[in-house]
Amino acid sequence: MNIYKSLNEMIEYIENNLENKIDYNRLAKFLGVNTYTLQRLFSLLTNISIADYIRKRRLSVAGEELYKTNIKVMDVALKYQYENATSFSRAFEQFHNIKPSQVTKESKLKIFPKITFEEKDQSTKEIPYEIIERDEITLYGLSIPTTEETIEYDAPRFFQEIYQKYLSKYGEINYGMVSYEDESRLRCNAYWVMYDHEIEEFTKIVIPKSKWLSFKIPNQNAPDIREASQTFYHSFLPSCQFNLSDIPELEYYHDDITEFLVPII
Repeated sequence: MNIYKSLNEMIEYIENNLENKIDYNRLAKFLGVNTYTLQRLFSLLTNISIADYIRKRRLSVAGEELYKTNIKVMDVALKYQYENATSFSRAFEQFHNIKPSQVTKESKLKIFPKITFEEKDQSTKEIPYEIIERDEITLYGLSIPTTEETIEYDAPRFFQEIYQKYLSKYGEINYGMVSYEDESRLRCNAYWVMYDHEIEEFTKIVIPKSKWLSFKIPNQNAPDIREASQTFYHSFLPSCQFNLSDIPELEYYHDDITEFLVPII
């Protein structure tokens, strides 16, 4: 399957149905995945959630329509799937910095363009992996707030801080984990380091029984771990049809390697 061709067909479907209710299950069928994987993949490739993309395209087209025609605000609100004029006006003003009732031939509006996916050169680098099953995992950890812009620096600094502080007391750190603000996983909000044995003063985290894609990195260096993560999401994931689950990904540190665990259904 050509993932980029399928993505463009999906975008064209969205474009032709901005005036209709869009079913994510229908969108997911273009890629042969489930809706969660669709949303995760879309946000990774575009840095915007699919819900925000659809919303901004509707507001962009609605602005053009109000500018070019004499359509009533209520009518355009209903046309682009808003329940009432109030909610539409609020969203419209936030996007265009002007109320829809104030749009005239002199108004300055914003355009949010339709996305087009360009087929990228296929990586010739082999990515070995295996599918494993693991029972429920109970972990105990500490976290630090972070963002997409700062995690590259926050994570290794925090890891080393906890490692040095607790090594003699609790031993080696066993796992790392990133948590996110919402299910689209566009914005991370915390980085965790965790142990696989009970520590009363730490937060208890239970990871459900699951299947995992396992990628092994032959060291525990932060830059290599980050590179492997990026390779998975931007090269491996678009090229396969595994369905992801909403369990957090894990970095499992053992035997001088890092095992990158991605949960699948």
